[in-house]
Amino acid sequence: MTLPPFHLAFPVHDLAAARAFYGGVLGCPEGRSSDAWIDFDLFGHQIVAHLVSGHDGRAATNPVDGDDVPAAHFGLVLPWDDWQRWVERLRAAHVCFLIEPHVRFRGQAGEQATMFFADPSGNALELKAFRDPSRLFAK
Repeated sequence: MTLPPFHLAFPVHDLAAARAFYGGVLGCPEGRSSDAWIDFDLFGHQIVAHLVSGHDGRAATNPVDGDDVPAAHFGLVLPWDDWQRWVERLRAAHVCFLIEPHVRFRGQAGEQATMFFADPSGNALELKAFRDPSRLFAK
């Protein structure tokens, strides 16, 4: 099955910092932009950083398997080996993790590798992986 690309727009307080993070650290190619927004290609998906004065990105959290997960977040489900490479890439870039890379729901249907980090505006991102991708929606 071919998935259509999703579109996600989110607020940032500084476009230059967003450009450095999404373009530089995450390696997202840049698309169109203006003085108020920047399009990025996140693995074939369109994400758009919109300049919002005063945005601080703080979000409520919910407890999930012992972690305080930011309720507002976005991210990707990666192949297992790619997830590990991203851990190494983000550590090398000195990205501060909101939730350190680890495996949650061990031994359960939803067992997954996960990590959370924030962009310079405080927007939370999650990268996760399943050893068996068919378990993504397993109950």
